[in-house]
Amino acid sequence: MELKSKFYIVDDEGEKFMGIGVLWLLEKTGQLGSLRKAAKDMTISYTKAYNMISRLEEALGLEVLERRKGGSSRDGATLTPFAIAFMKAYREFQDEAKELVVKPYERFSERLEQMKEEFDNG
Repeated sequence: MELKSKFYIVDDEGEKFMGIGVLWLLEKTGQLGSLRKAAKDMTISYTKAYNMISRLEEALGLEVLERRKGGSSRDGATLTPFAIAFMKAYREFQDEAKELVVKPYERFSERLEQMKEEFDNG
């Protein structure tokens, strides 16, 4: 057995707007310079990616992407300075939060093993 943990940040209505998937989308957009290319690379629809970013920006009240329109590709986006700082802070939060659940999980696992021995009728 092992522990898998996922953390999401929700708005006042309980709707998710930030999680590891949004972080990955931001990182991929930063790498590729395009939300459309990032969505394609992650095998999600552009509409889904666009909505993920829109929910994030709405919840935070700040833009995370600087969009470029025009030119031959009519495509392009760069991360805002806020987005870069936010991504770093969120990654640190994820790492720290995951580390904090290790000890309680170890205690649970030990207790579970004791319970299994206690209740094993074999």
